[in-house]
Amino acid sequence: MALSALALCARALLKIGAQPIASLDEGTAEAEVAANLYPGLRDALLAAHPWSFATGQETLPRLAAQPAADFLHAFQLPAGFLRALSAGAPGRGRGLAYRILEDRLHCNAQQVVLTYIFRPEESAFPPHFAAALVARLAAEFCIPLTESTGRAQLLASQAEAEFRAARRADSQQATPRAIEDFPLVSVRG
Repeated sequence: MALSALALCARALLKIGAQPIASLDEGTAEAEVAANLYPGLRDALLAAHPWSFATGQETLPRLAAQPAADFLHAFQLPAGFLRALSAGAPGRGRGLAYRILEDRLHCNAQQVVLTYIFRPEESAFPPHFAAALVARLAAEFCIPLTESTGRAQLLASQAEAEFRAARRADSQQATPRAIEDFPLVSVRG
């Protein structure tokens, strides 16, 4: 089964013993809870960690209007942007001072390469992230649908464990970053 918002919500509902749904707008209490809570929970979980499947780099288009203060240039943030990780000059994805205001990145550089977290399609979620998201959804759906705080607390602790496992699995997909420009290392020569 291909991952979709509906499939993820249906799995979460099954975890709490609720009826699965056929559509997010079918009018049942389960569908209403899922439709209202899913987008925010998905985005919060995506933004909570620099997931490899949801991290991108892009050269930002510079806007004609200059910022009112502090920086010389403004750049348009990409579609689906959730959180900035770093900004750098072309050829290097970090190292520039910047500030995000409204939907723009302000910086003194002429060109900016932004490393950021974006909102991918659900079909791109790897199994470890999907499991963490389903666990988190189940924990959040529990109180509005079952009114059981004890069960909700148990599901929240399970969701936290799934999140840690997903972060660990995702973090093992890249070479660990070396410590750069650390004063204690440079003093030792």
